[in-house]
Amino acid sequence: MARTQELRRGVYVIGTENWRLNSGLVVGTQRALVIDTGAGPRQGREILAAVRDITTLPLTVVNTHAHYDHYMGNAVFARAGATEFWAHKACATAMGVVGEFQRSIVSTQEPEMGEGSGIDTQLVLPTNTLPGNGRRPSLTRIDLGERPVTLFFLGPGHTDNDVCVGVEDVVFCGDLVEEGADPNFEDAYPQRWAESLRALATLERYTAFVPGHGTPVTANFVAQQADTMELAVRRAQDVLDSGEGPSTAAMYRLPYQAGVARVFLDRLALIESETAGAQPPQPTPEPPPQQYPGTPPAP
Repeated sequence: MARTQELRRGVYVIGTENWRLNSGLVVGTQRALVIDTGAGPRQGREILAAVRDITTLPLTVVNTHAHYDHYMGNAVFARAGATEFWAHKACATAMGVVGEFQRSIVSTQEPEMGEGSGIDTQLVLPTNTLPGNGRRPSLTRIDLGERPVTLFFLGPGHTDNDVCVGVEDVVFCGDLVEEGADPNFEDAYPQRWAESLRALATLERYTAFVPGHGTPVTANFVAQQADTMELAVRRAQDVLDSGEGPSTAAMYRLPYQAGVARVFLDRLALIESETAGAQPPQPTPEPPPQQYPGTPPAP
């Protein structure tokens, strides 16, 4: 059964057991906003039931990023009448590319979603995206009726499509902020992630930061997560520069558990190789003309 906590008047965290997911609900006078819908119809219906215990208003949905536990319940909300599904441009693209593959990940807790059979198992992709080309920080505002909500993208981090949702002094961070476990780096951008966390922590209007999993935290927690990640990046860079690679000894130099540290090192190495491959080849400098005794220098 979902657990509901009212952080501010009309601003709720809805926690569900699977994946320790935090969904959000923001209630205006004309409509309500749901943040992240779970990993399939079972979790989606649990979240929807908690929402309907609070409000009967029409619903709009935001998916904070393109990981299965944050959007695979969209079909439940579409059937409940939601027609606007917001996300980052790259989130919409990623859902279309990897959505079918991600079914296999949820099959234990969400067997119908895993098989793609039954009601509310279709993939519902975003209908609305943040402005811009998706590579620069951007924001947009949604008016729920006497309650404006800001959707914003600070840059790559946990993924290349992390959207935060701010209302009054509360911000729903998706998996950009992780509480109670090490961050997940499988398709992350660790150096940029630390920068995004630093930017988030300096947004003075927000005092309550709701992670995608775990309990709400403060700006100090977000800043400390940035500090830890920057330390990990420095130590990992030393490992990569030494040519040692992601060995067992190297993993234990990082401030994360060994399995997470291995993924972190592999991810940094991949980003470094892709970046190097994207650099245009540098022209080979021509040798200076050979000078012979008595020959005047070239003009």
